[in-house]
Amino acid sequence: MTHAETRPAVPYLTTAMSGPLCELESHLLDRQHQIEGWFRAQWRHTPAPFYTSVDLRNSGFKLAPVDTNLFPAGFNNLNPVFEPLSMQAIQSAIERFCPDAIRVMIIPEGHTRNMFYLESLATLENLIDKAGFETRIAALSLDTPVTHNLPSGRIVSVLPVTRKDDRLVAGDYDPCLIILNNDMSSDSAGVLNGLSQIVTPPVDLGWAKRLKSGHFKVYRELAKTFATMAEIDPWLVDPLFRNCGEINFVKREGEDCLADNVQALLATIQKKYKEYQIDTKPFVIVKADAGTYGMAVMTVESPDDIRSLNRKQRVKMSTTKGGVEVRRVIMQEGVHTYETWGETEAVAEPVVYMIDRFVVGGFYRVHTRRGPNENLNAPGMHFEPLAFAEPCSNPDMPRDPDAAPNRFYAYGVVGRLAMLAAAREIAATHNTPEKRQLN
Repeated sequence: MTHAETRPAVPYLTTAMSGPLCELESHLLDRQHQIEGWFRAQWRHTPAPFYTSVDLRNSGFKLAPVDTNLFPAGFNNLNPVFEPLSMQAIQSAIERFCPDAIRVMIIPEGHTRNMFYLESLATLENLIDKAGFETRIAALSLDTPVTHNLPSGRIVSVLPVTRKDDRLVAGDYDPCLIILNNDMSSDSAGVLNGLSQIVTPPVDLGWAKRLKSGHFKVYRELAKTFATMAEIDPWLVDPLFRNCGEINFVKREGEDCLADNVQALLATIQKKYKEYQIDTKPFVIVKADAGTYGMAVMTVESPDDIRSLNRKQRVKMSTTKGGVEVRRVIMQEGVHTYETWGETEAVAEPVVYMIDRFVVGGFYRVHTRRGPNENLNAPGMHFEPLAFAEPCSNPDMPRDPDAAPNRFYAYGVVGRLAMLAAAREIAATHNTPEKRQLN
């Protein structure tokens, strides 16, 4: 049997599909031509980032993004059936960023001993190489080359980077284009300043500096515009959020502001639940406004949950990746995930991957020890390839809205909407979005 003939089953959605989400999917299917035309116009005005991954949550009554990453890992978890689509998207992206590119350098995270991450790097390097570009992986933190033998049987080599005048090189390898797979939370970005080479994505768009509240503010305005075109309530694709000023969890500074904002957000969510006759308890996710790796994240159902944090919990919320201190948090509407995987009915959430403006696949993040209102990006999670029967841009109109191709189409639409918000962030902070160079 081919890989395509042994696709894994789509996770089961445990809620009845007669509610708002079914209506949303029906709207998206009915308006596919208008939606695709709208996206084409948006990409002409605001070019897409090189690559993006978007974490989605599917509650059965709402489908919304909860995180948008411009430095994605996890390429090894994508379904290899769609490699040709990835290669075509890579060609499109590189030709746009650097039309004369021949050599491409990938700069990875510094923790290159993580085998899962190295498998992702090997996959990304292989895809770019197959797309027709000479590709090397070169790390800022190395003094000598390192070779890793991976569990998959692949071998990945990581070279040390040096700077010569205004160019980054690895020995005699001088790339035309530098692709960051490192948001520079733990590495100094100074070596990237003033390069004559094109660097993408912009280093200042990593979560160490980029604010989630800023991203979701842009997303909120986009969701309103999209919803008007699609004739839906924007809340069905937009997680509500609030944020407040400085906070110090250890010293308990800003705690009252945080608790008050949680209470206000819960009240707003409850109002929407009442409007849609949703009989479930609302919750809020509190997380670092600048941060990643699923660190400094907690679920709260009441402002009392904030005031009753013990010292261990406050210390856990006080830092994120690289030991960066948490000074600001975003309070985001919690979106239940009612998709489950396998006989154990483990909670699952889709993660959609895009290269350039194209959806190229995705996977389910699965966690057997977490509930539908908890963060799944935590120790104990594992992944399952999304079983795309067709690419996300090709829904199957005659079938039910929740049929696999149609649900994946809805994922692709909301994922691209989040990517468009990220593209607008880039355009707002960089004068030349087609030249992702650091000033």
